[in-house]
Amino acid sequence: MKKILALLLAALLALGATACGGGGDTDGDTETLTIKVGASPAPHAEILEKAKEILAEDGITLEITEFQDYVLPNEAVSNGELDANYFQHLPYLEQYNEENGTDLVSVAKIHYEPYGIYAGKTATLEELQDGATVAVPNDATNEARALLLLEQEGLITLKEGVGISATALDIVDNPKNLEIVELEAALIPRSLQDVDIAVINGNYAIEAGLNASKDALATEAADSVGADTFANIICVKAGNEENEGVKALVEVLTSDEIKAFINDTYEGAVVPVF
Repeated sequence: MKKILALLLAALLALGATACGGGGDTDGDTETLTIKVGASPAPHAEILEKAKEILAEDGITLEITEFQDYVLPNEAVSNGELDANYFQHLPYLEQYNEENGTDLVSVAKIHYEPYGIYAGKTATLEELQDGATVAVPNDATNEARALLLLEQEGLITLKEGVGISATALDIVDNPKNLEIVELEAALIPRSLQDVDIAVINGNYAIEAGLNASKDALATEAADSVGADTFANIICVKAGNEENEGVKALVEVLTSDEIKAFINDTYEGAVVPVF
């Protein structure tokens, strides 16, 4: 952790007598580096808890705030309440910036969570009946990823070349006349009993006690667009990329120790990309 110690020393020297903007807190004559990060509960906050232990060894404090949605953590970074967040992939961030006029950027890719198709009222994909209901996330980038997985399994065919911009309107062949039900991503695990099958984001599947490698009827292929495009990132406000706390956080989150923690803890339901 020599790099972390060097970063901490540089931060303390730069801060001088005043702590500011999540870069440090003053306690009498002693200053400490504090990093404030927002995250989804699982696996992001769980991974951050491990990072917190490592950072603490070097005198760095990591404060973790958990969020249950995909909007508030970006708002908190944009208005300066947080130094960074860890819950989203780059396509979602780019869409958020476009829709909200914000200037948030990625500073590191950490992992991806394979999307899975999970059984609801129907136990297998082969048993799906005509008109079966399929729940998918209702935000644009995650819905596209869900539709691509359904296409991967031969359940639908999408317009050629539509890629990660796909919507239900881009379905050109639907042999089983599947009814696509668009729901808020966080609500889908609780709605499994109401639909035949559902495509669930990796983090929400984990929170619901589901493991993509063990419980899913199908998951994204390792060479799929989803696996290549939708790595979860550390996000900061533009201009804060060189914040010493952010750099220290990224150093730890891309370490061999965190990679081992992810692999051992999630057994394929979360996959490091560094």
